[in-house]
Amino acid sequence: MLRIAVPDLISNSYFPIIAAVELGFFKSEGFDASVDLLFPVPQTFAALRDGQLDFVVGSAHATLLAFPDWQGAKLLCSIGKHTYWFLVIRSDLKPKRGDLSIVKGLRIGAAPGVNLSLQRMLIAAGIDPEKNNVQIMPIPGAAGPNVSFGLSAAKALEEGTLDGFWANGMGCEVAVRRGVGTMVIDVRRGDGPAPARHYTFSALVATDRTIKDRPETVTAAIRAVMKAHKALKEDINLATVVGKKRFPPSEAELIAELIRRDLPYYDPTISAEAVINMNNFAQDICLLSGPVPYERVVATEFSHLWKIPV
Repeated sequence: MLRIAVPDLISNSYFPIIAAVELGFFKSEGFDASVDLLFPVPQTFAALRDGQLDFVVGSAHATLLAFPDWQGAKLLCSIGKHTYWFLVIRSDLKPKRGDLSIVKGLRIGAAPGVNLSLQRMLIAAGIDPEKNNVQIMPIPGAAGPNVSFGLSAAKALEEGTLDGFWANGMGCEVAVRRGVGTMVIDVRRGDGPAPARHYTFSALVATDRTIKDRPETVTAAIRAVMKAHKALKEDINLATVVGKKRFPPSEAELIAELIRRDLPYYDPTISAEAVINMNNFAQDICLLSGPVPYERVVATEFSHLWKIPV
């Protein structure tokens, strides 16, 4: 049984790996697999480093939290391109799309690790979080094996324990539909400072040891992800099928629409430009000591698989 973990389960962020397991694509490649939530992000990658997991799907740059300077792990393929978090602000504050200045003096929720991209985006927009009293903090109640991050974030806005959050598309959708939040920034689709779109992306990650000792397992995982990409593009209703297996009813009903919006970003390839941009961000937030070659970041011996039809 291959052990896979994600730092956020009930969302669209890492959905292709959930679909790859639940729709039987790992099994079709000859392996049984399970995918489970392991939160927060630093703990997810620490478990990979410590041999408790075979694969992690998470933010590509977050690999550096457990593998300094890209020593010991590599990216296998992209799950979805570009930075994929949203800034949502309480609706009663009357925020406007694209206006980052609204965050001044507010309490903004963000998961550990994810908060680094929010801090960097604000600085890129000329907003110093400390000088402008932007309090970036964890989202209350958003941890645990069966927690719905989206509902926790929306509930925090509704109860006034937060003024906004920087989180996944599910959290955004729940808050907007309930009328408690307004989406201000969607960096993946061009809002905010231009570099923010390229800070990171969701990726499949394995240790160097797994890559060296178990290449057939790595090949199977990449192909399973690609099969999930293909299946969801061909039949978006499969997202609901998967959602009903793993999500609470409310999120299961929303997931197909969120995945439909994300389909243009489903591409396994990882370009040299994407790695350069990500590493520049990682250096800016002191996660990376300096430039490193593409081959240290990406398992290039498997990159030919990205172009082979599944």
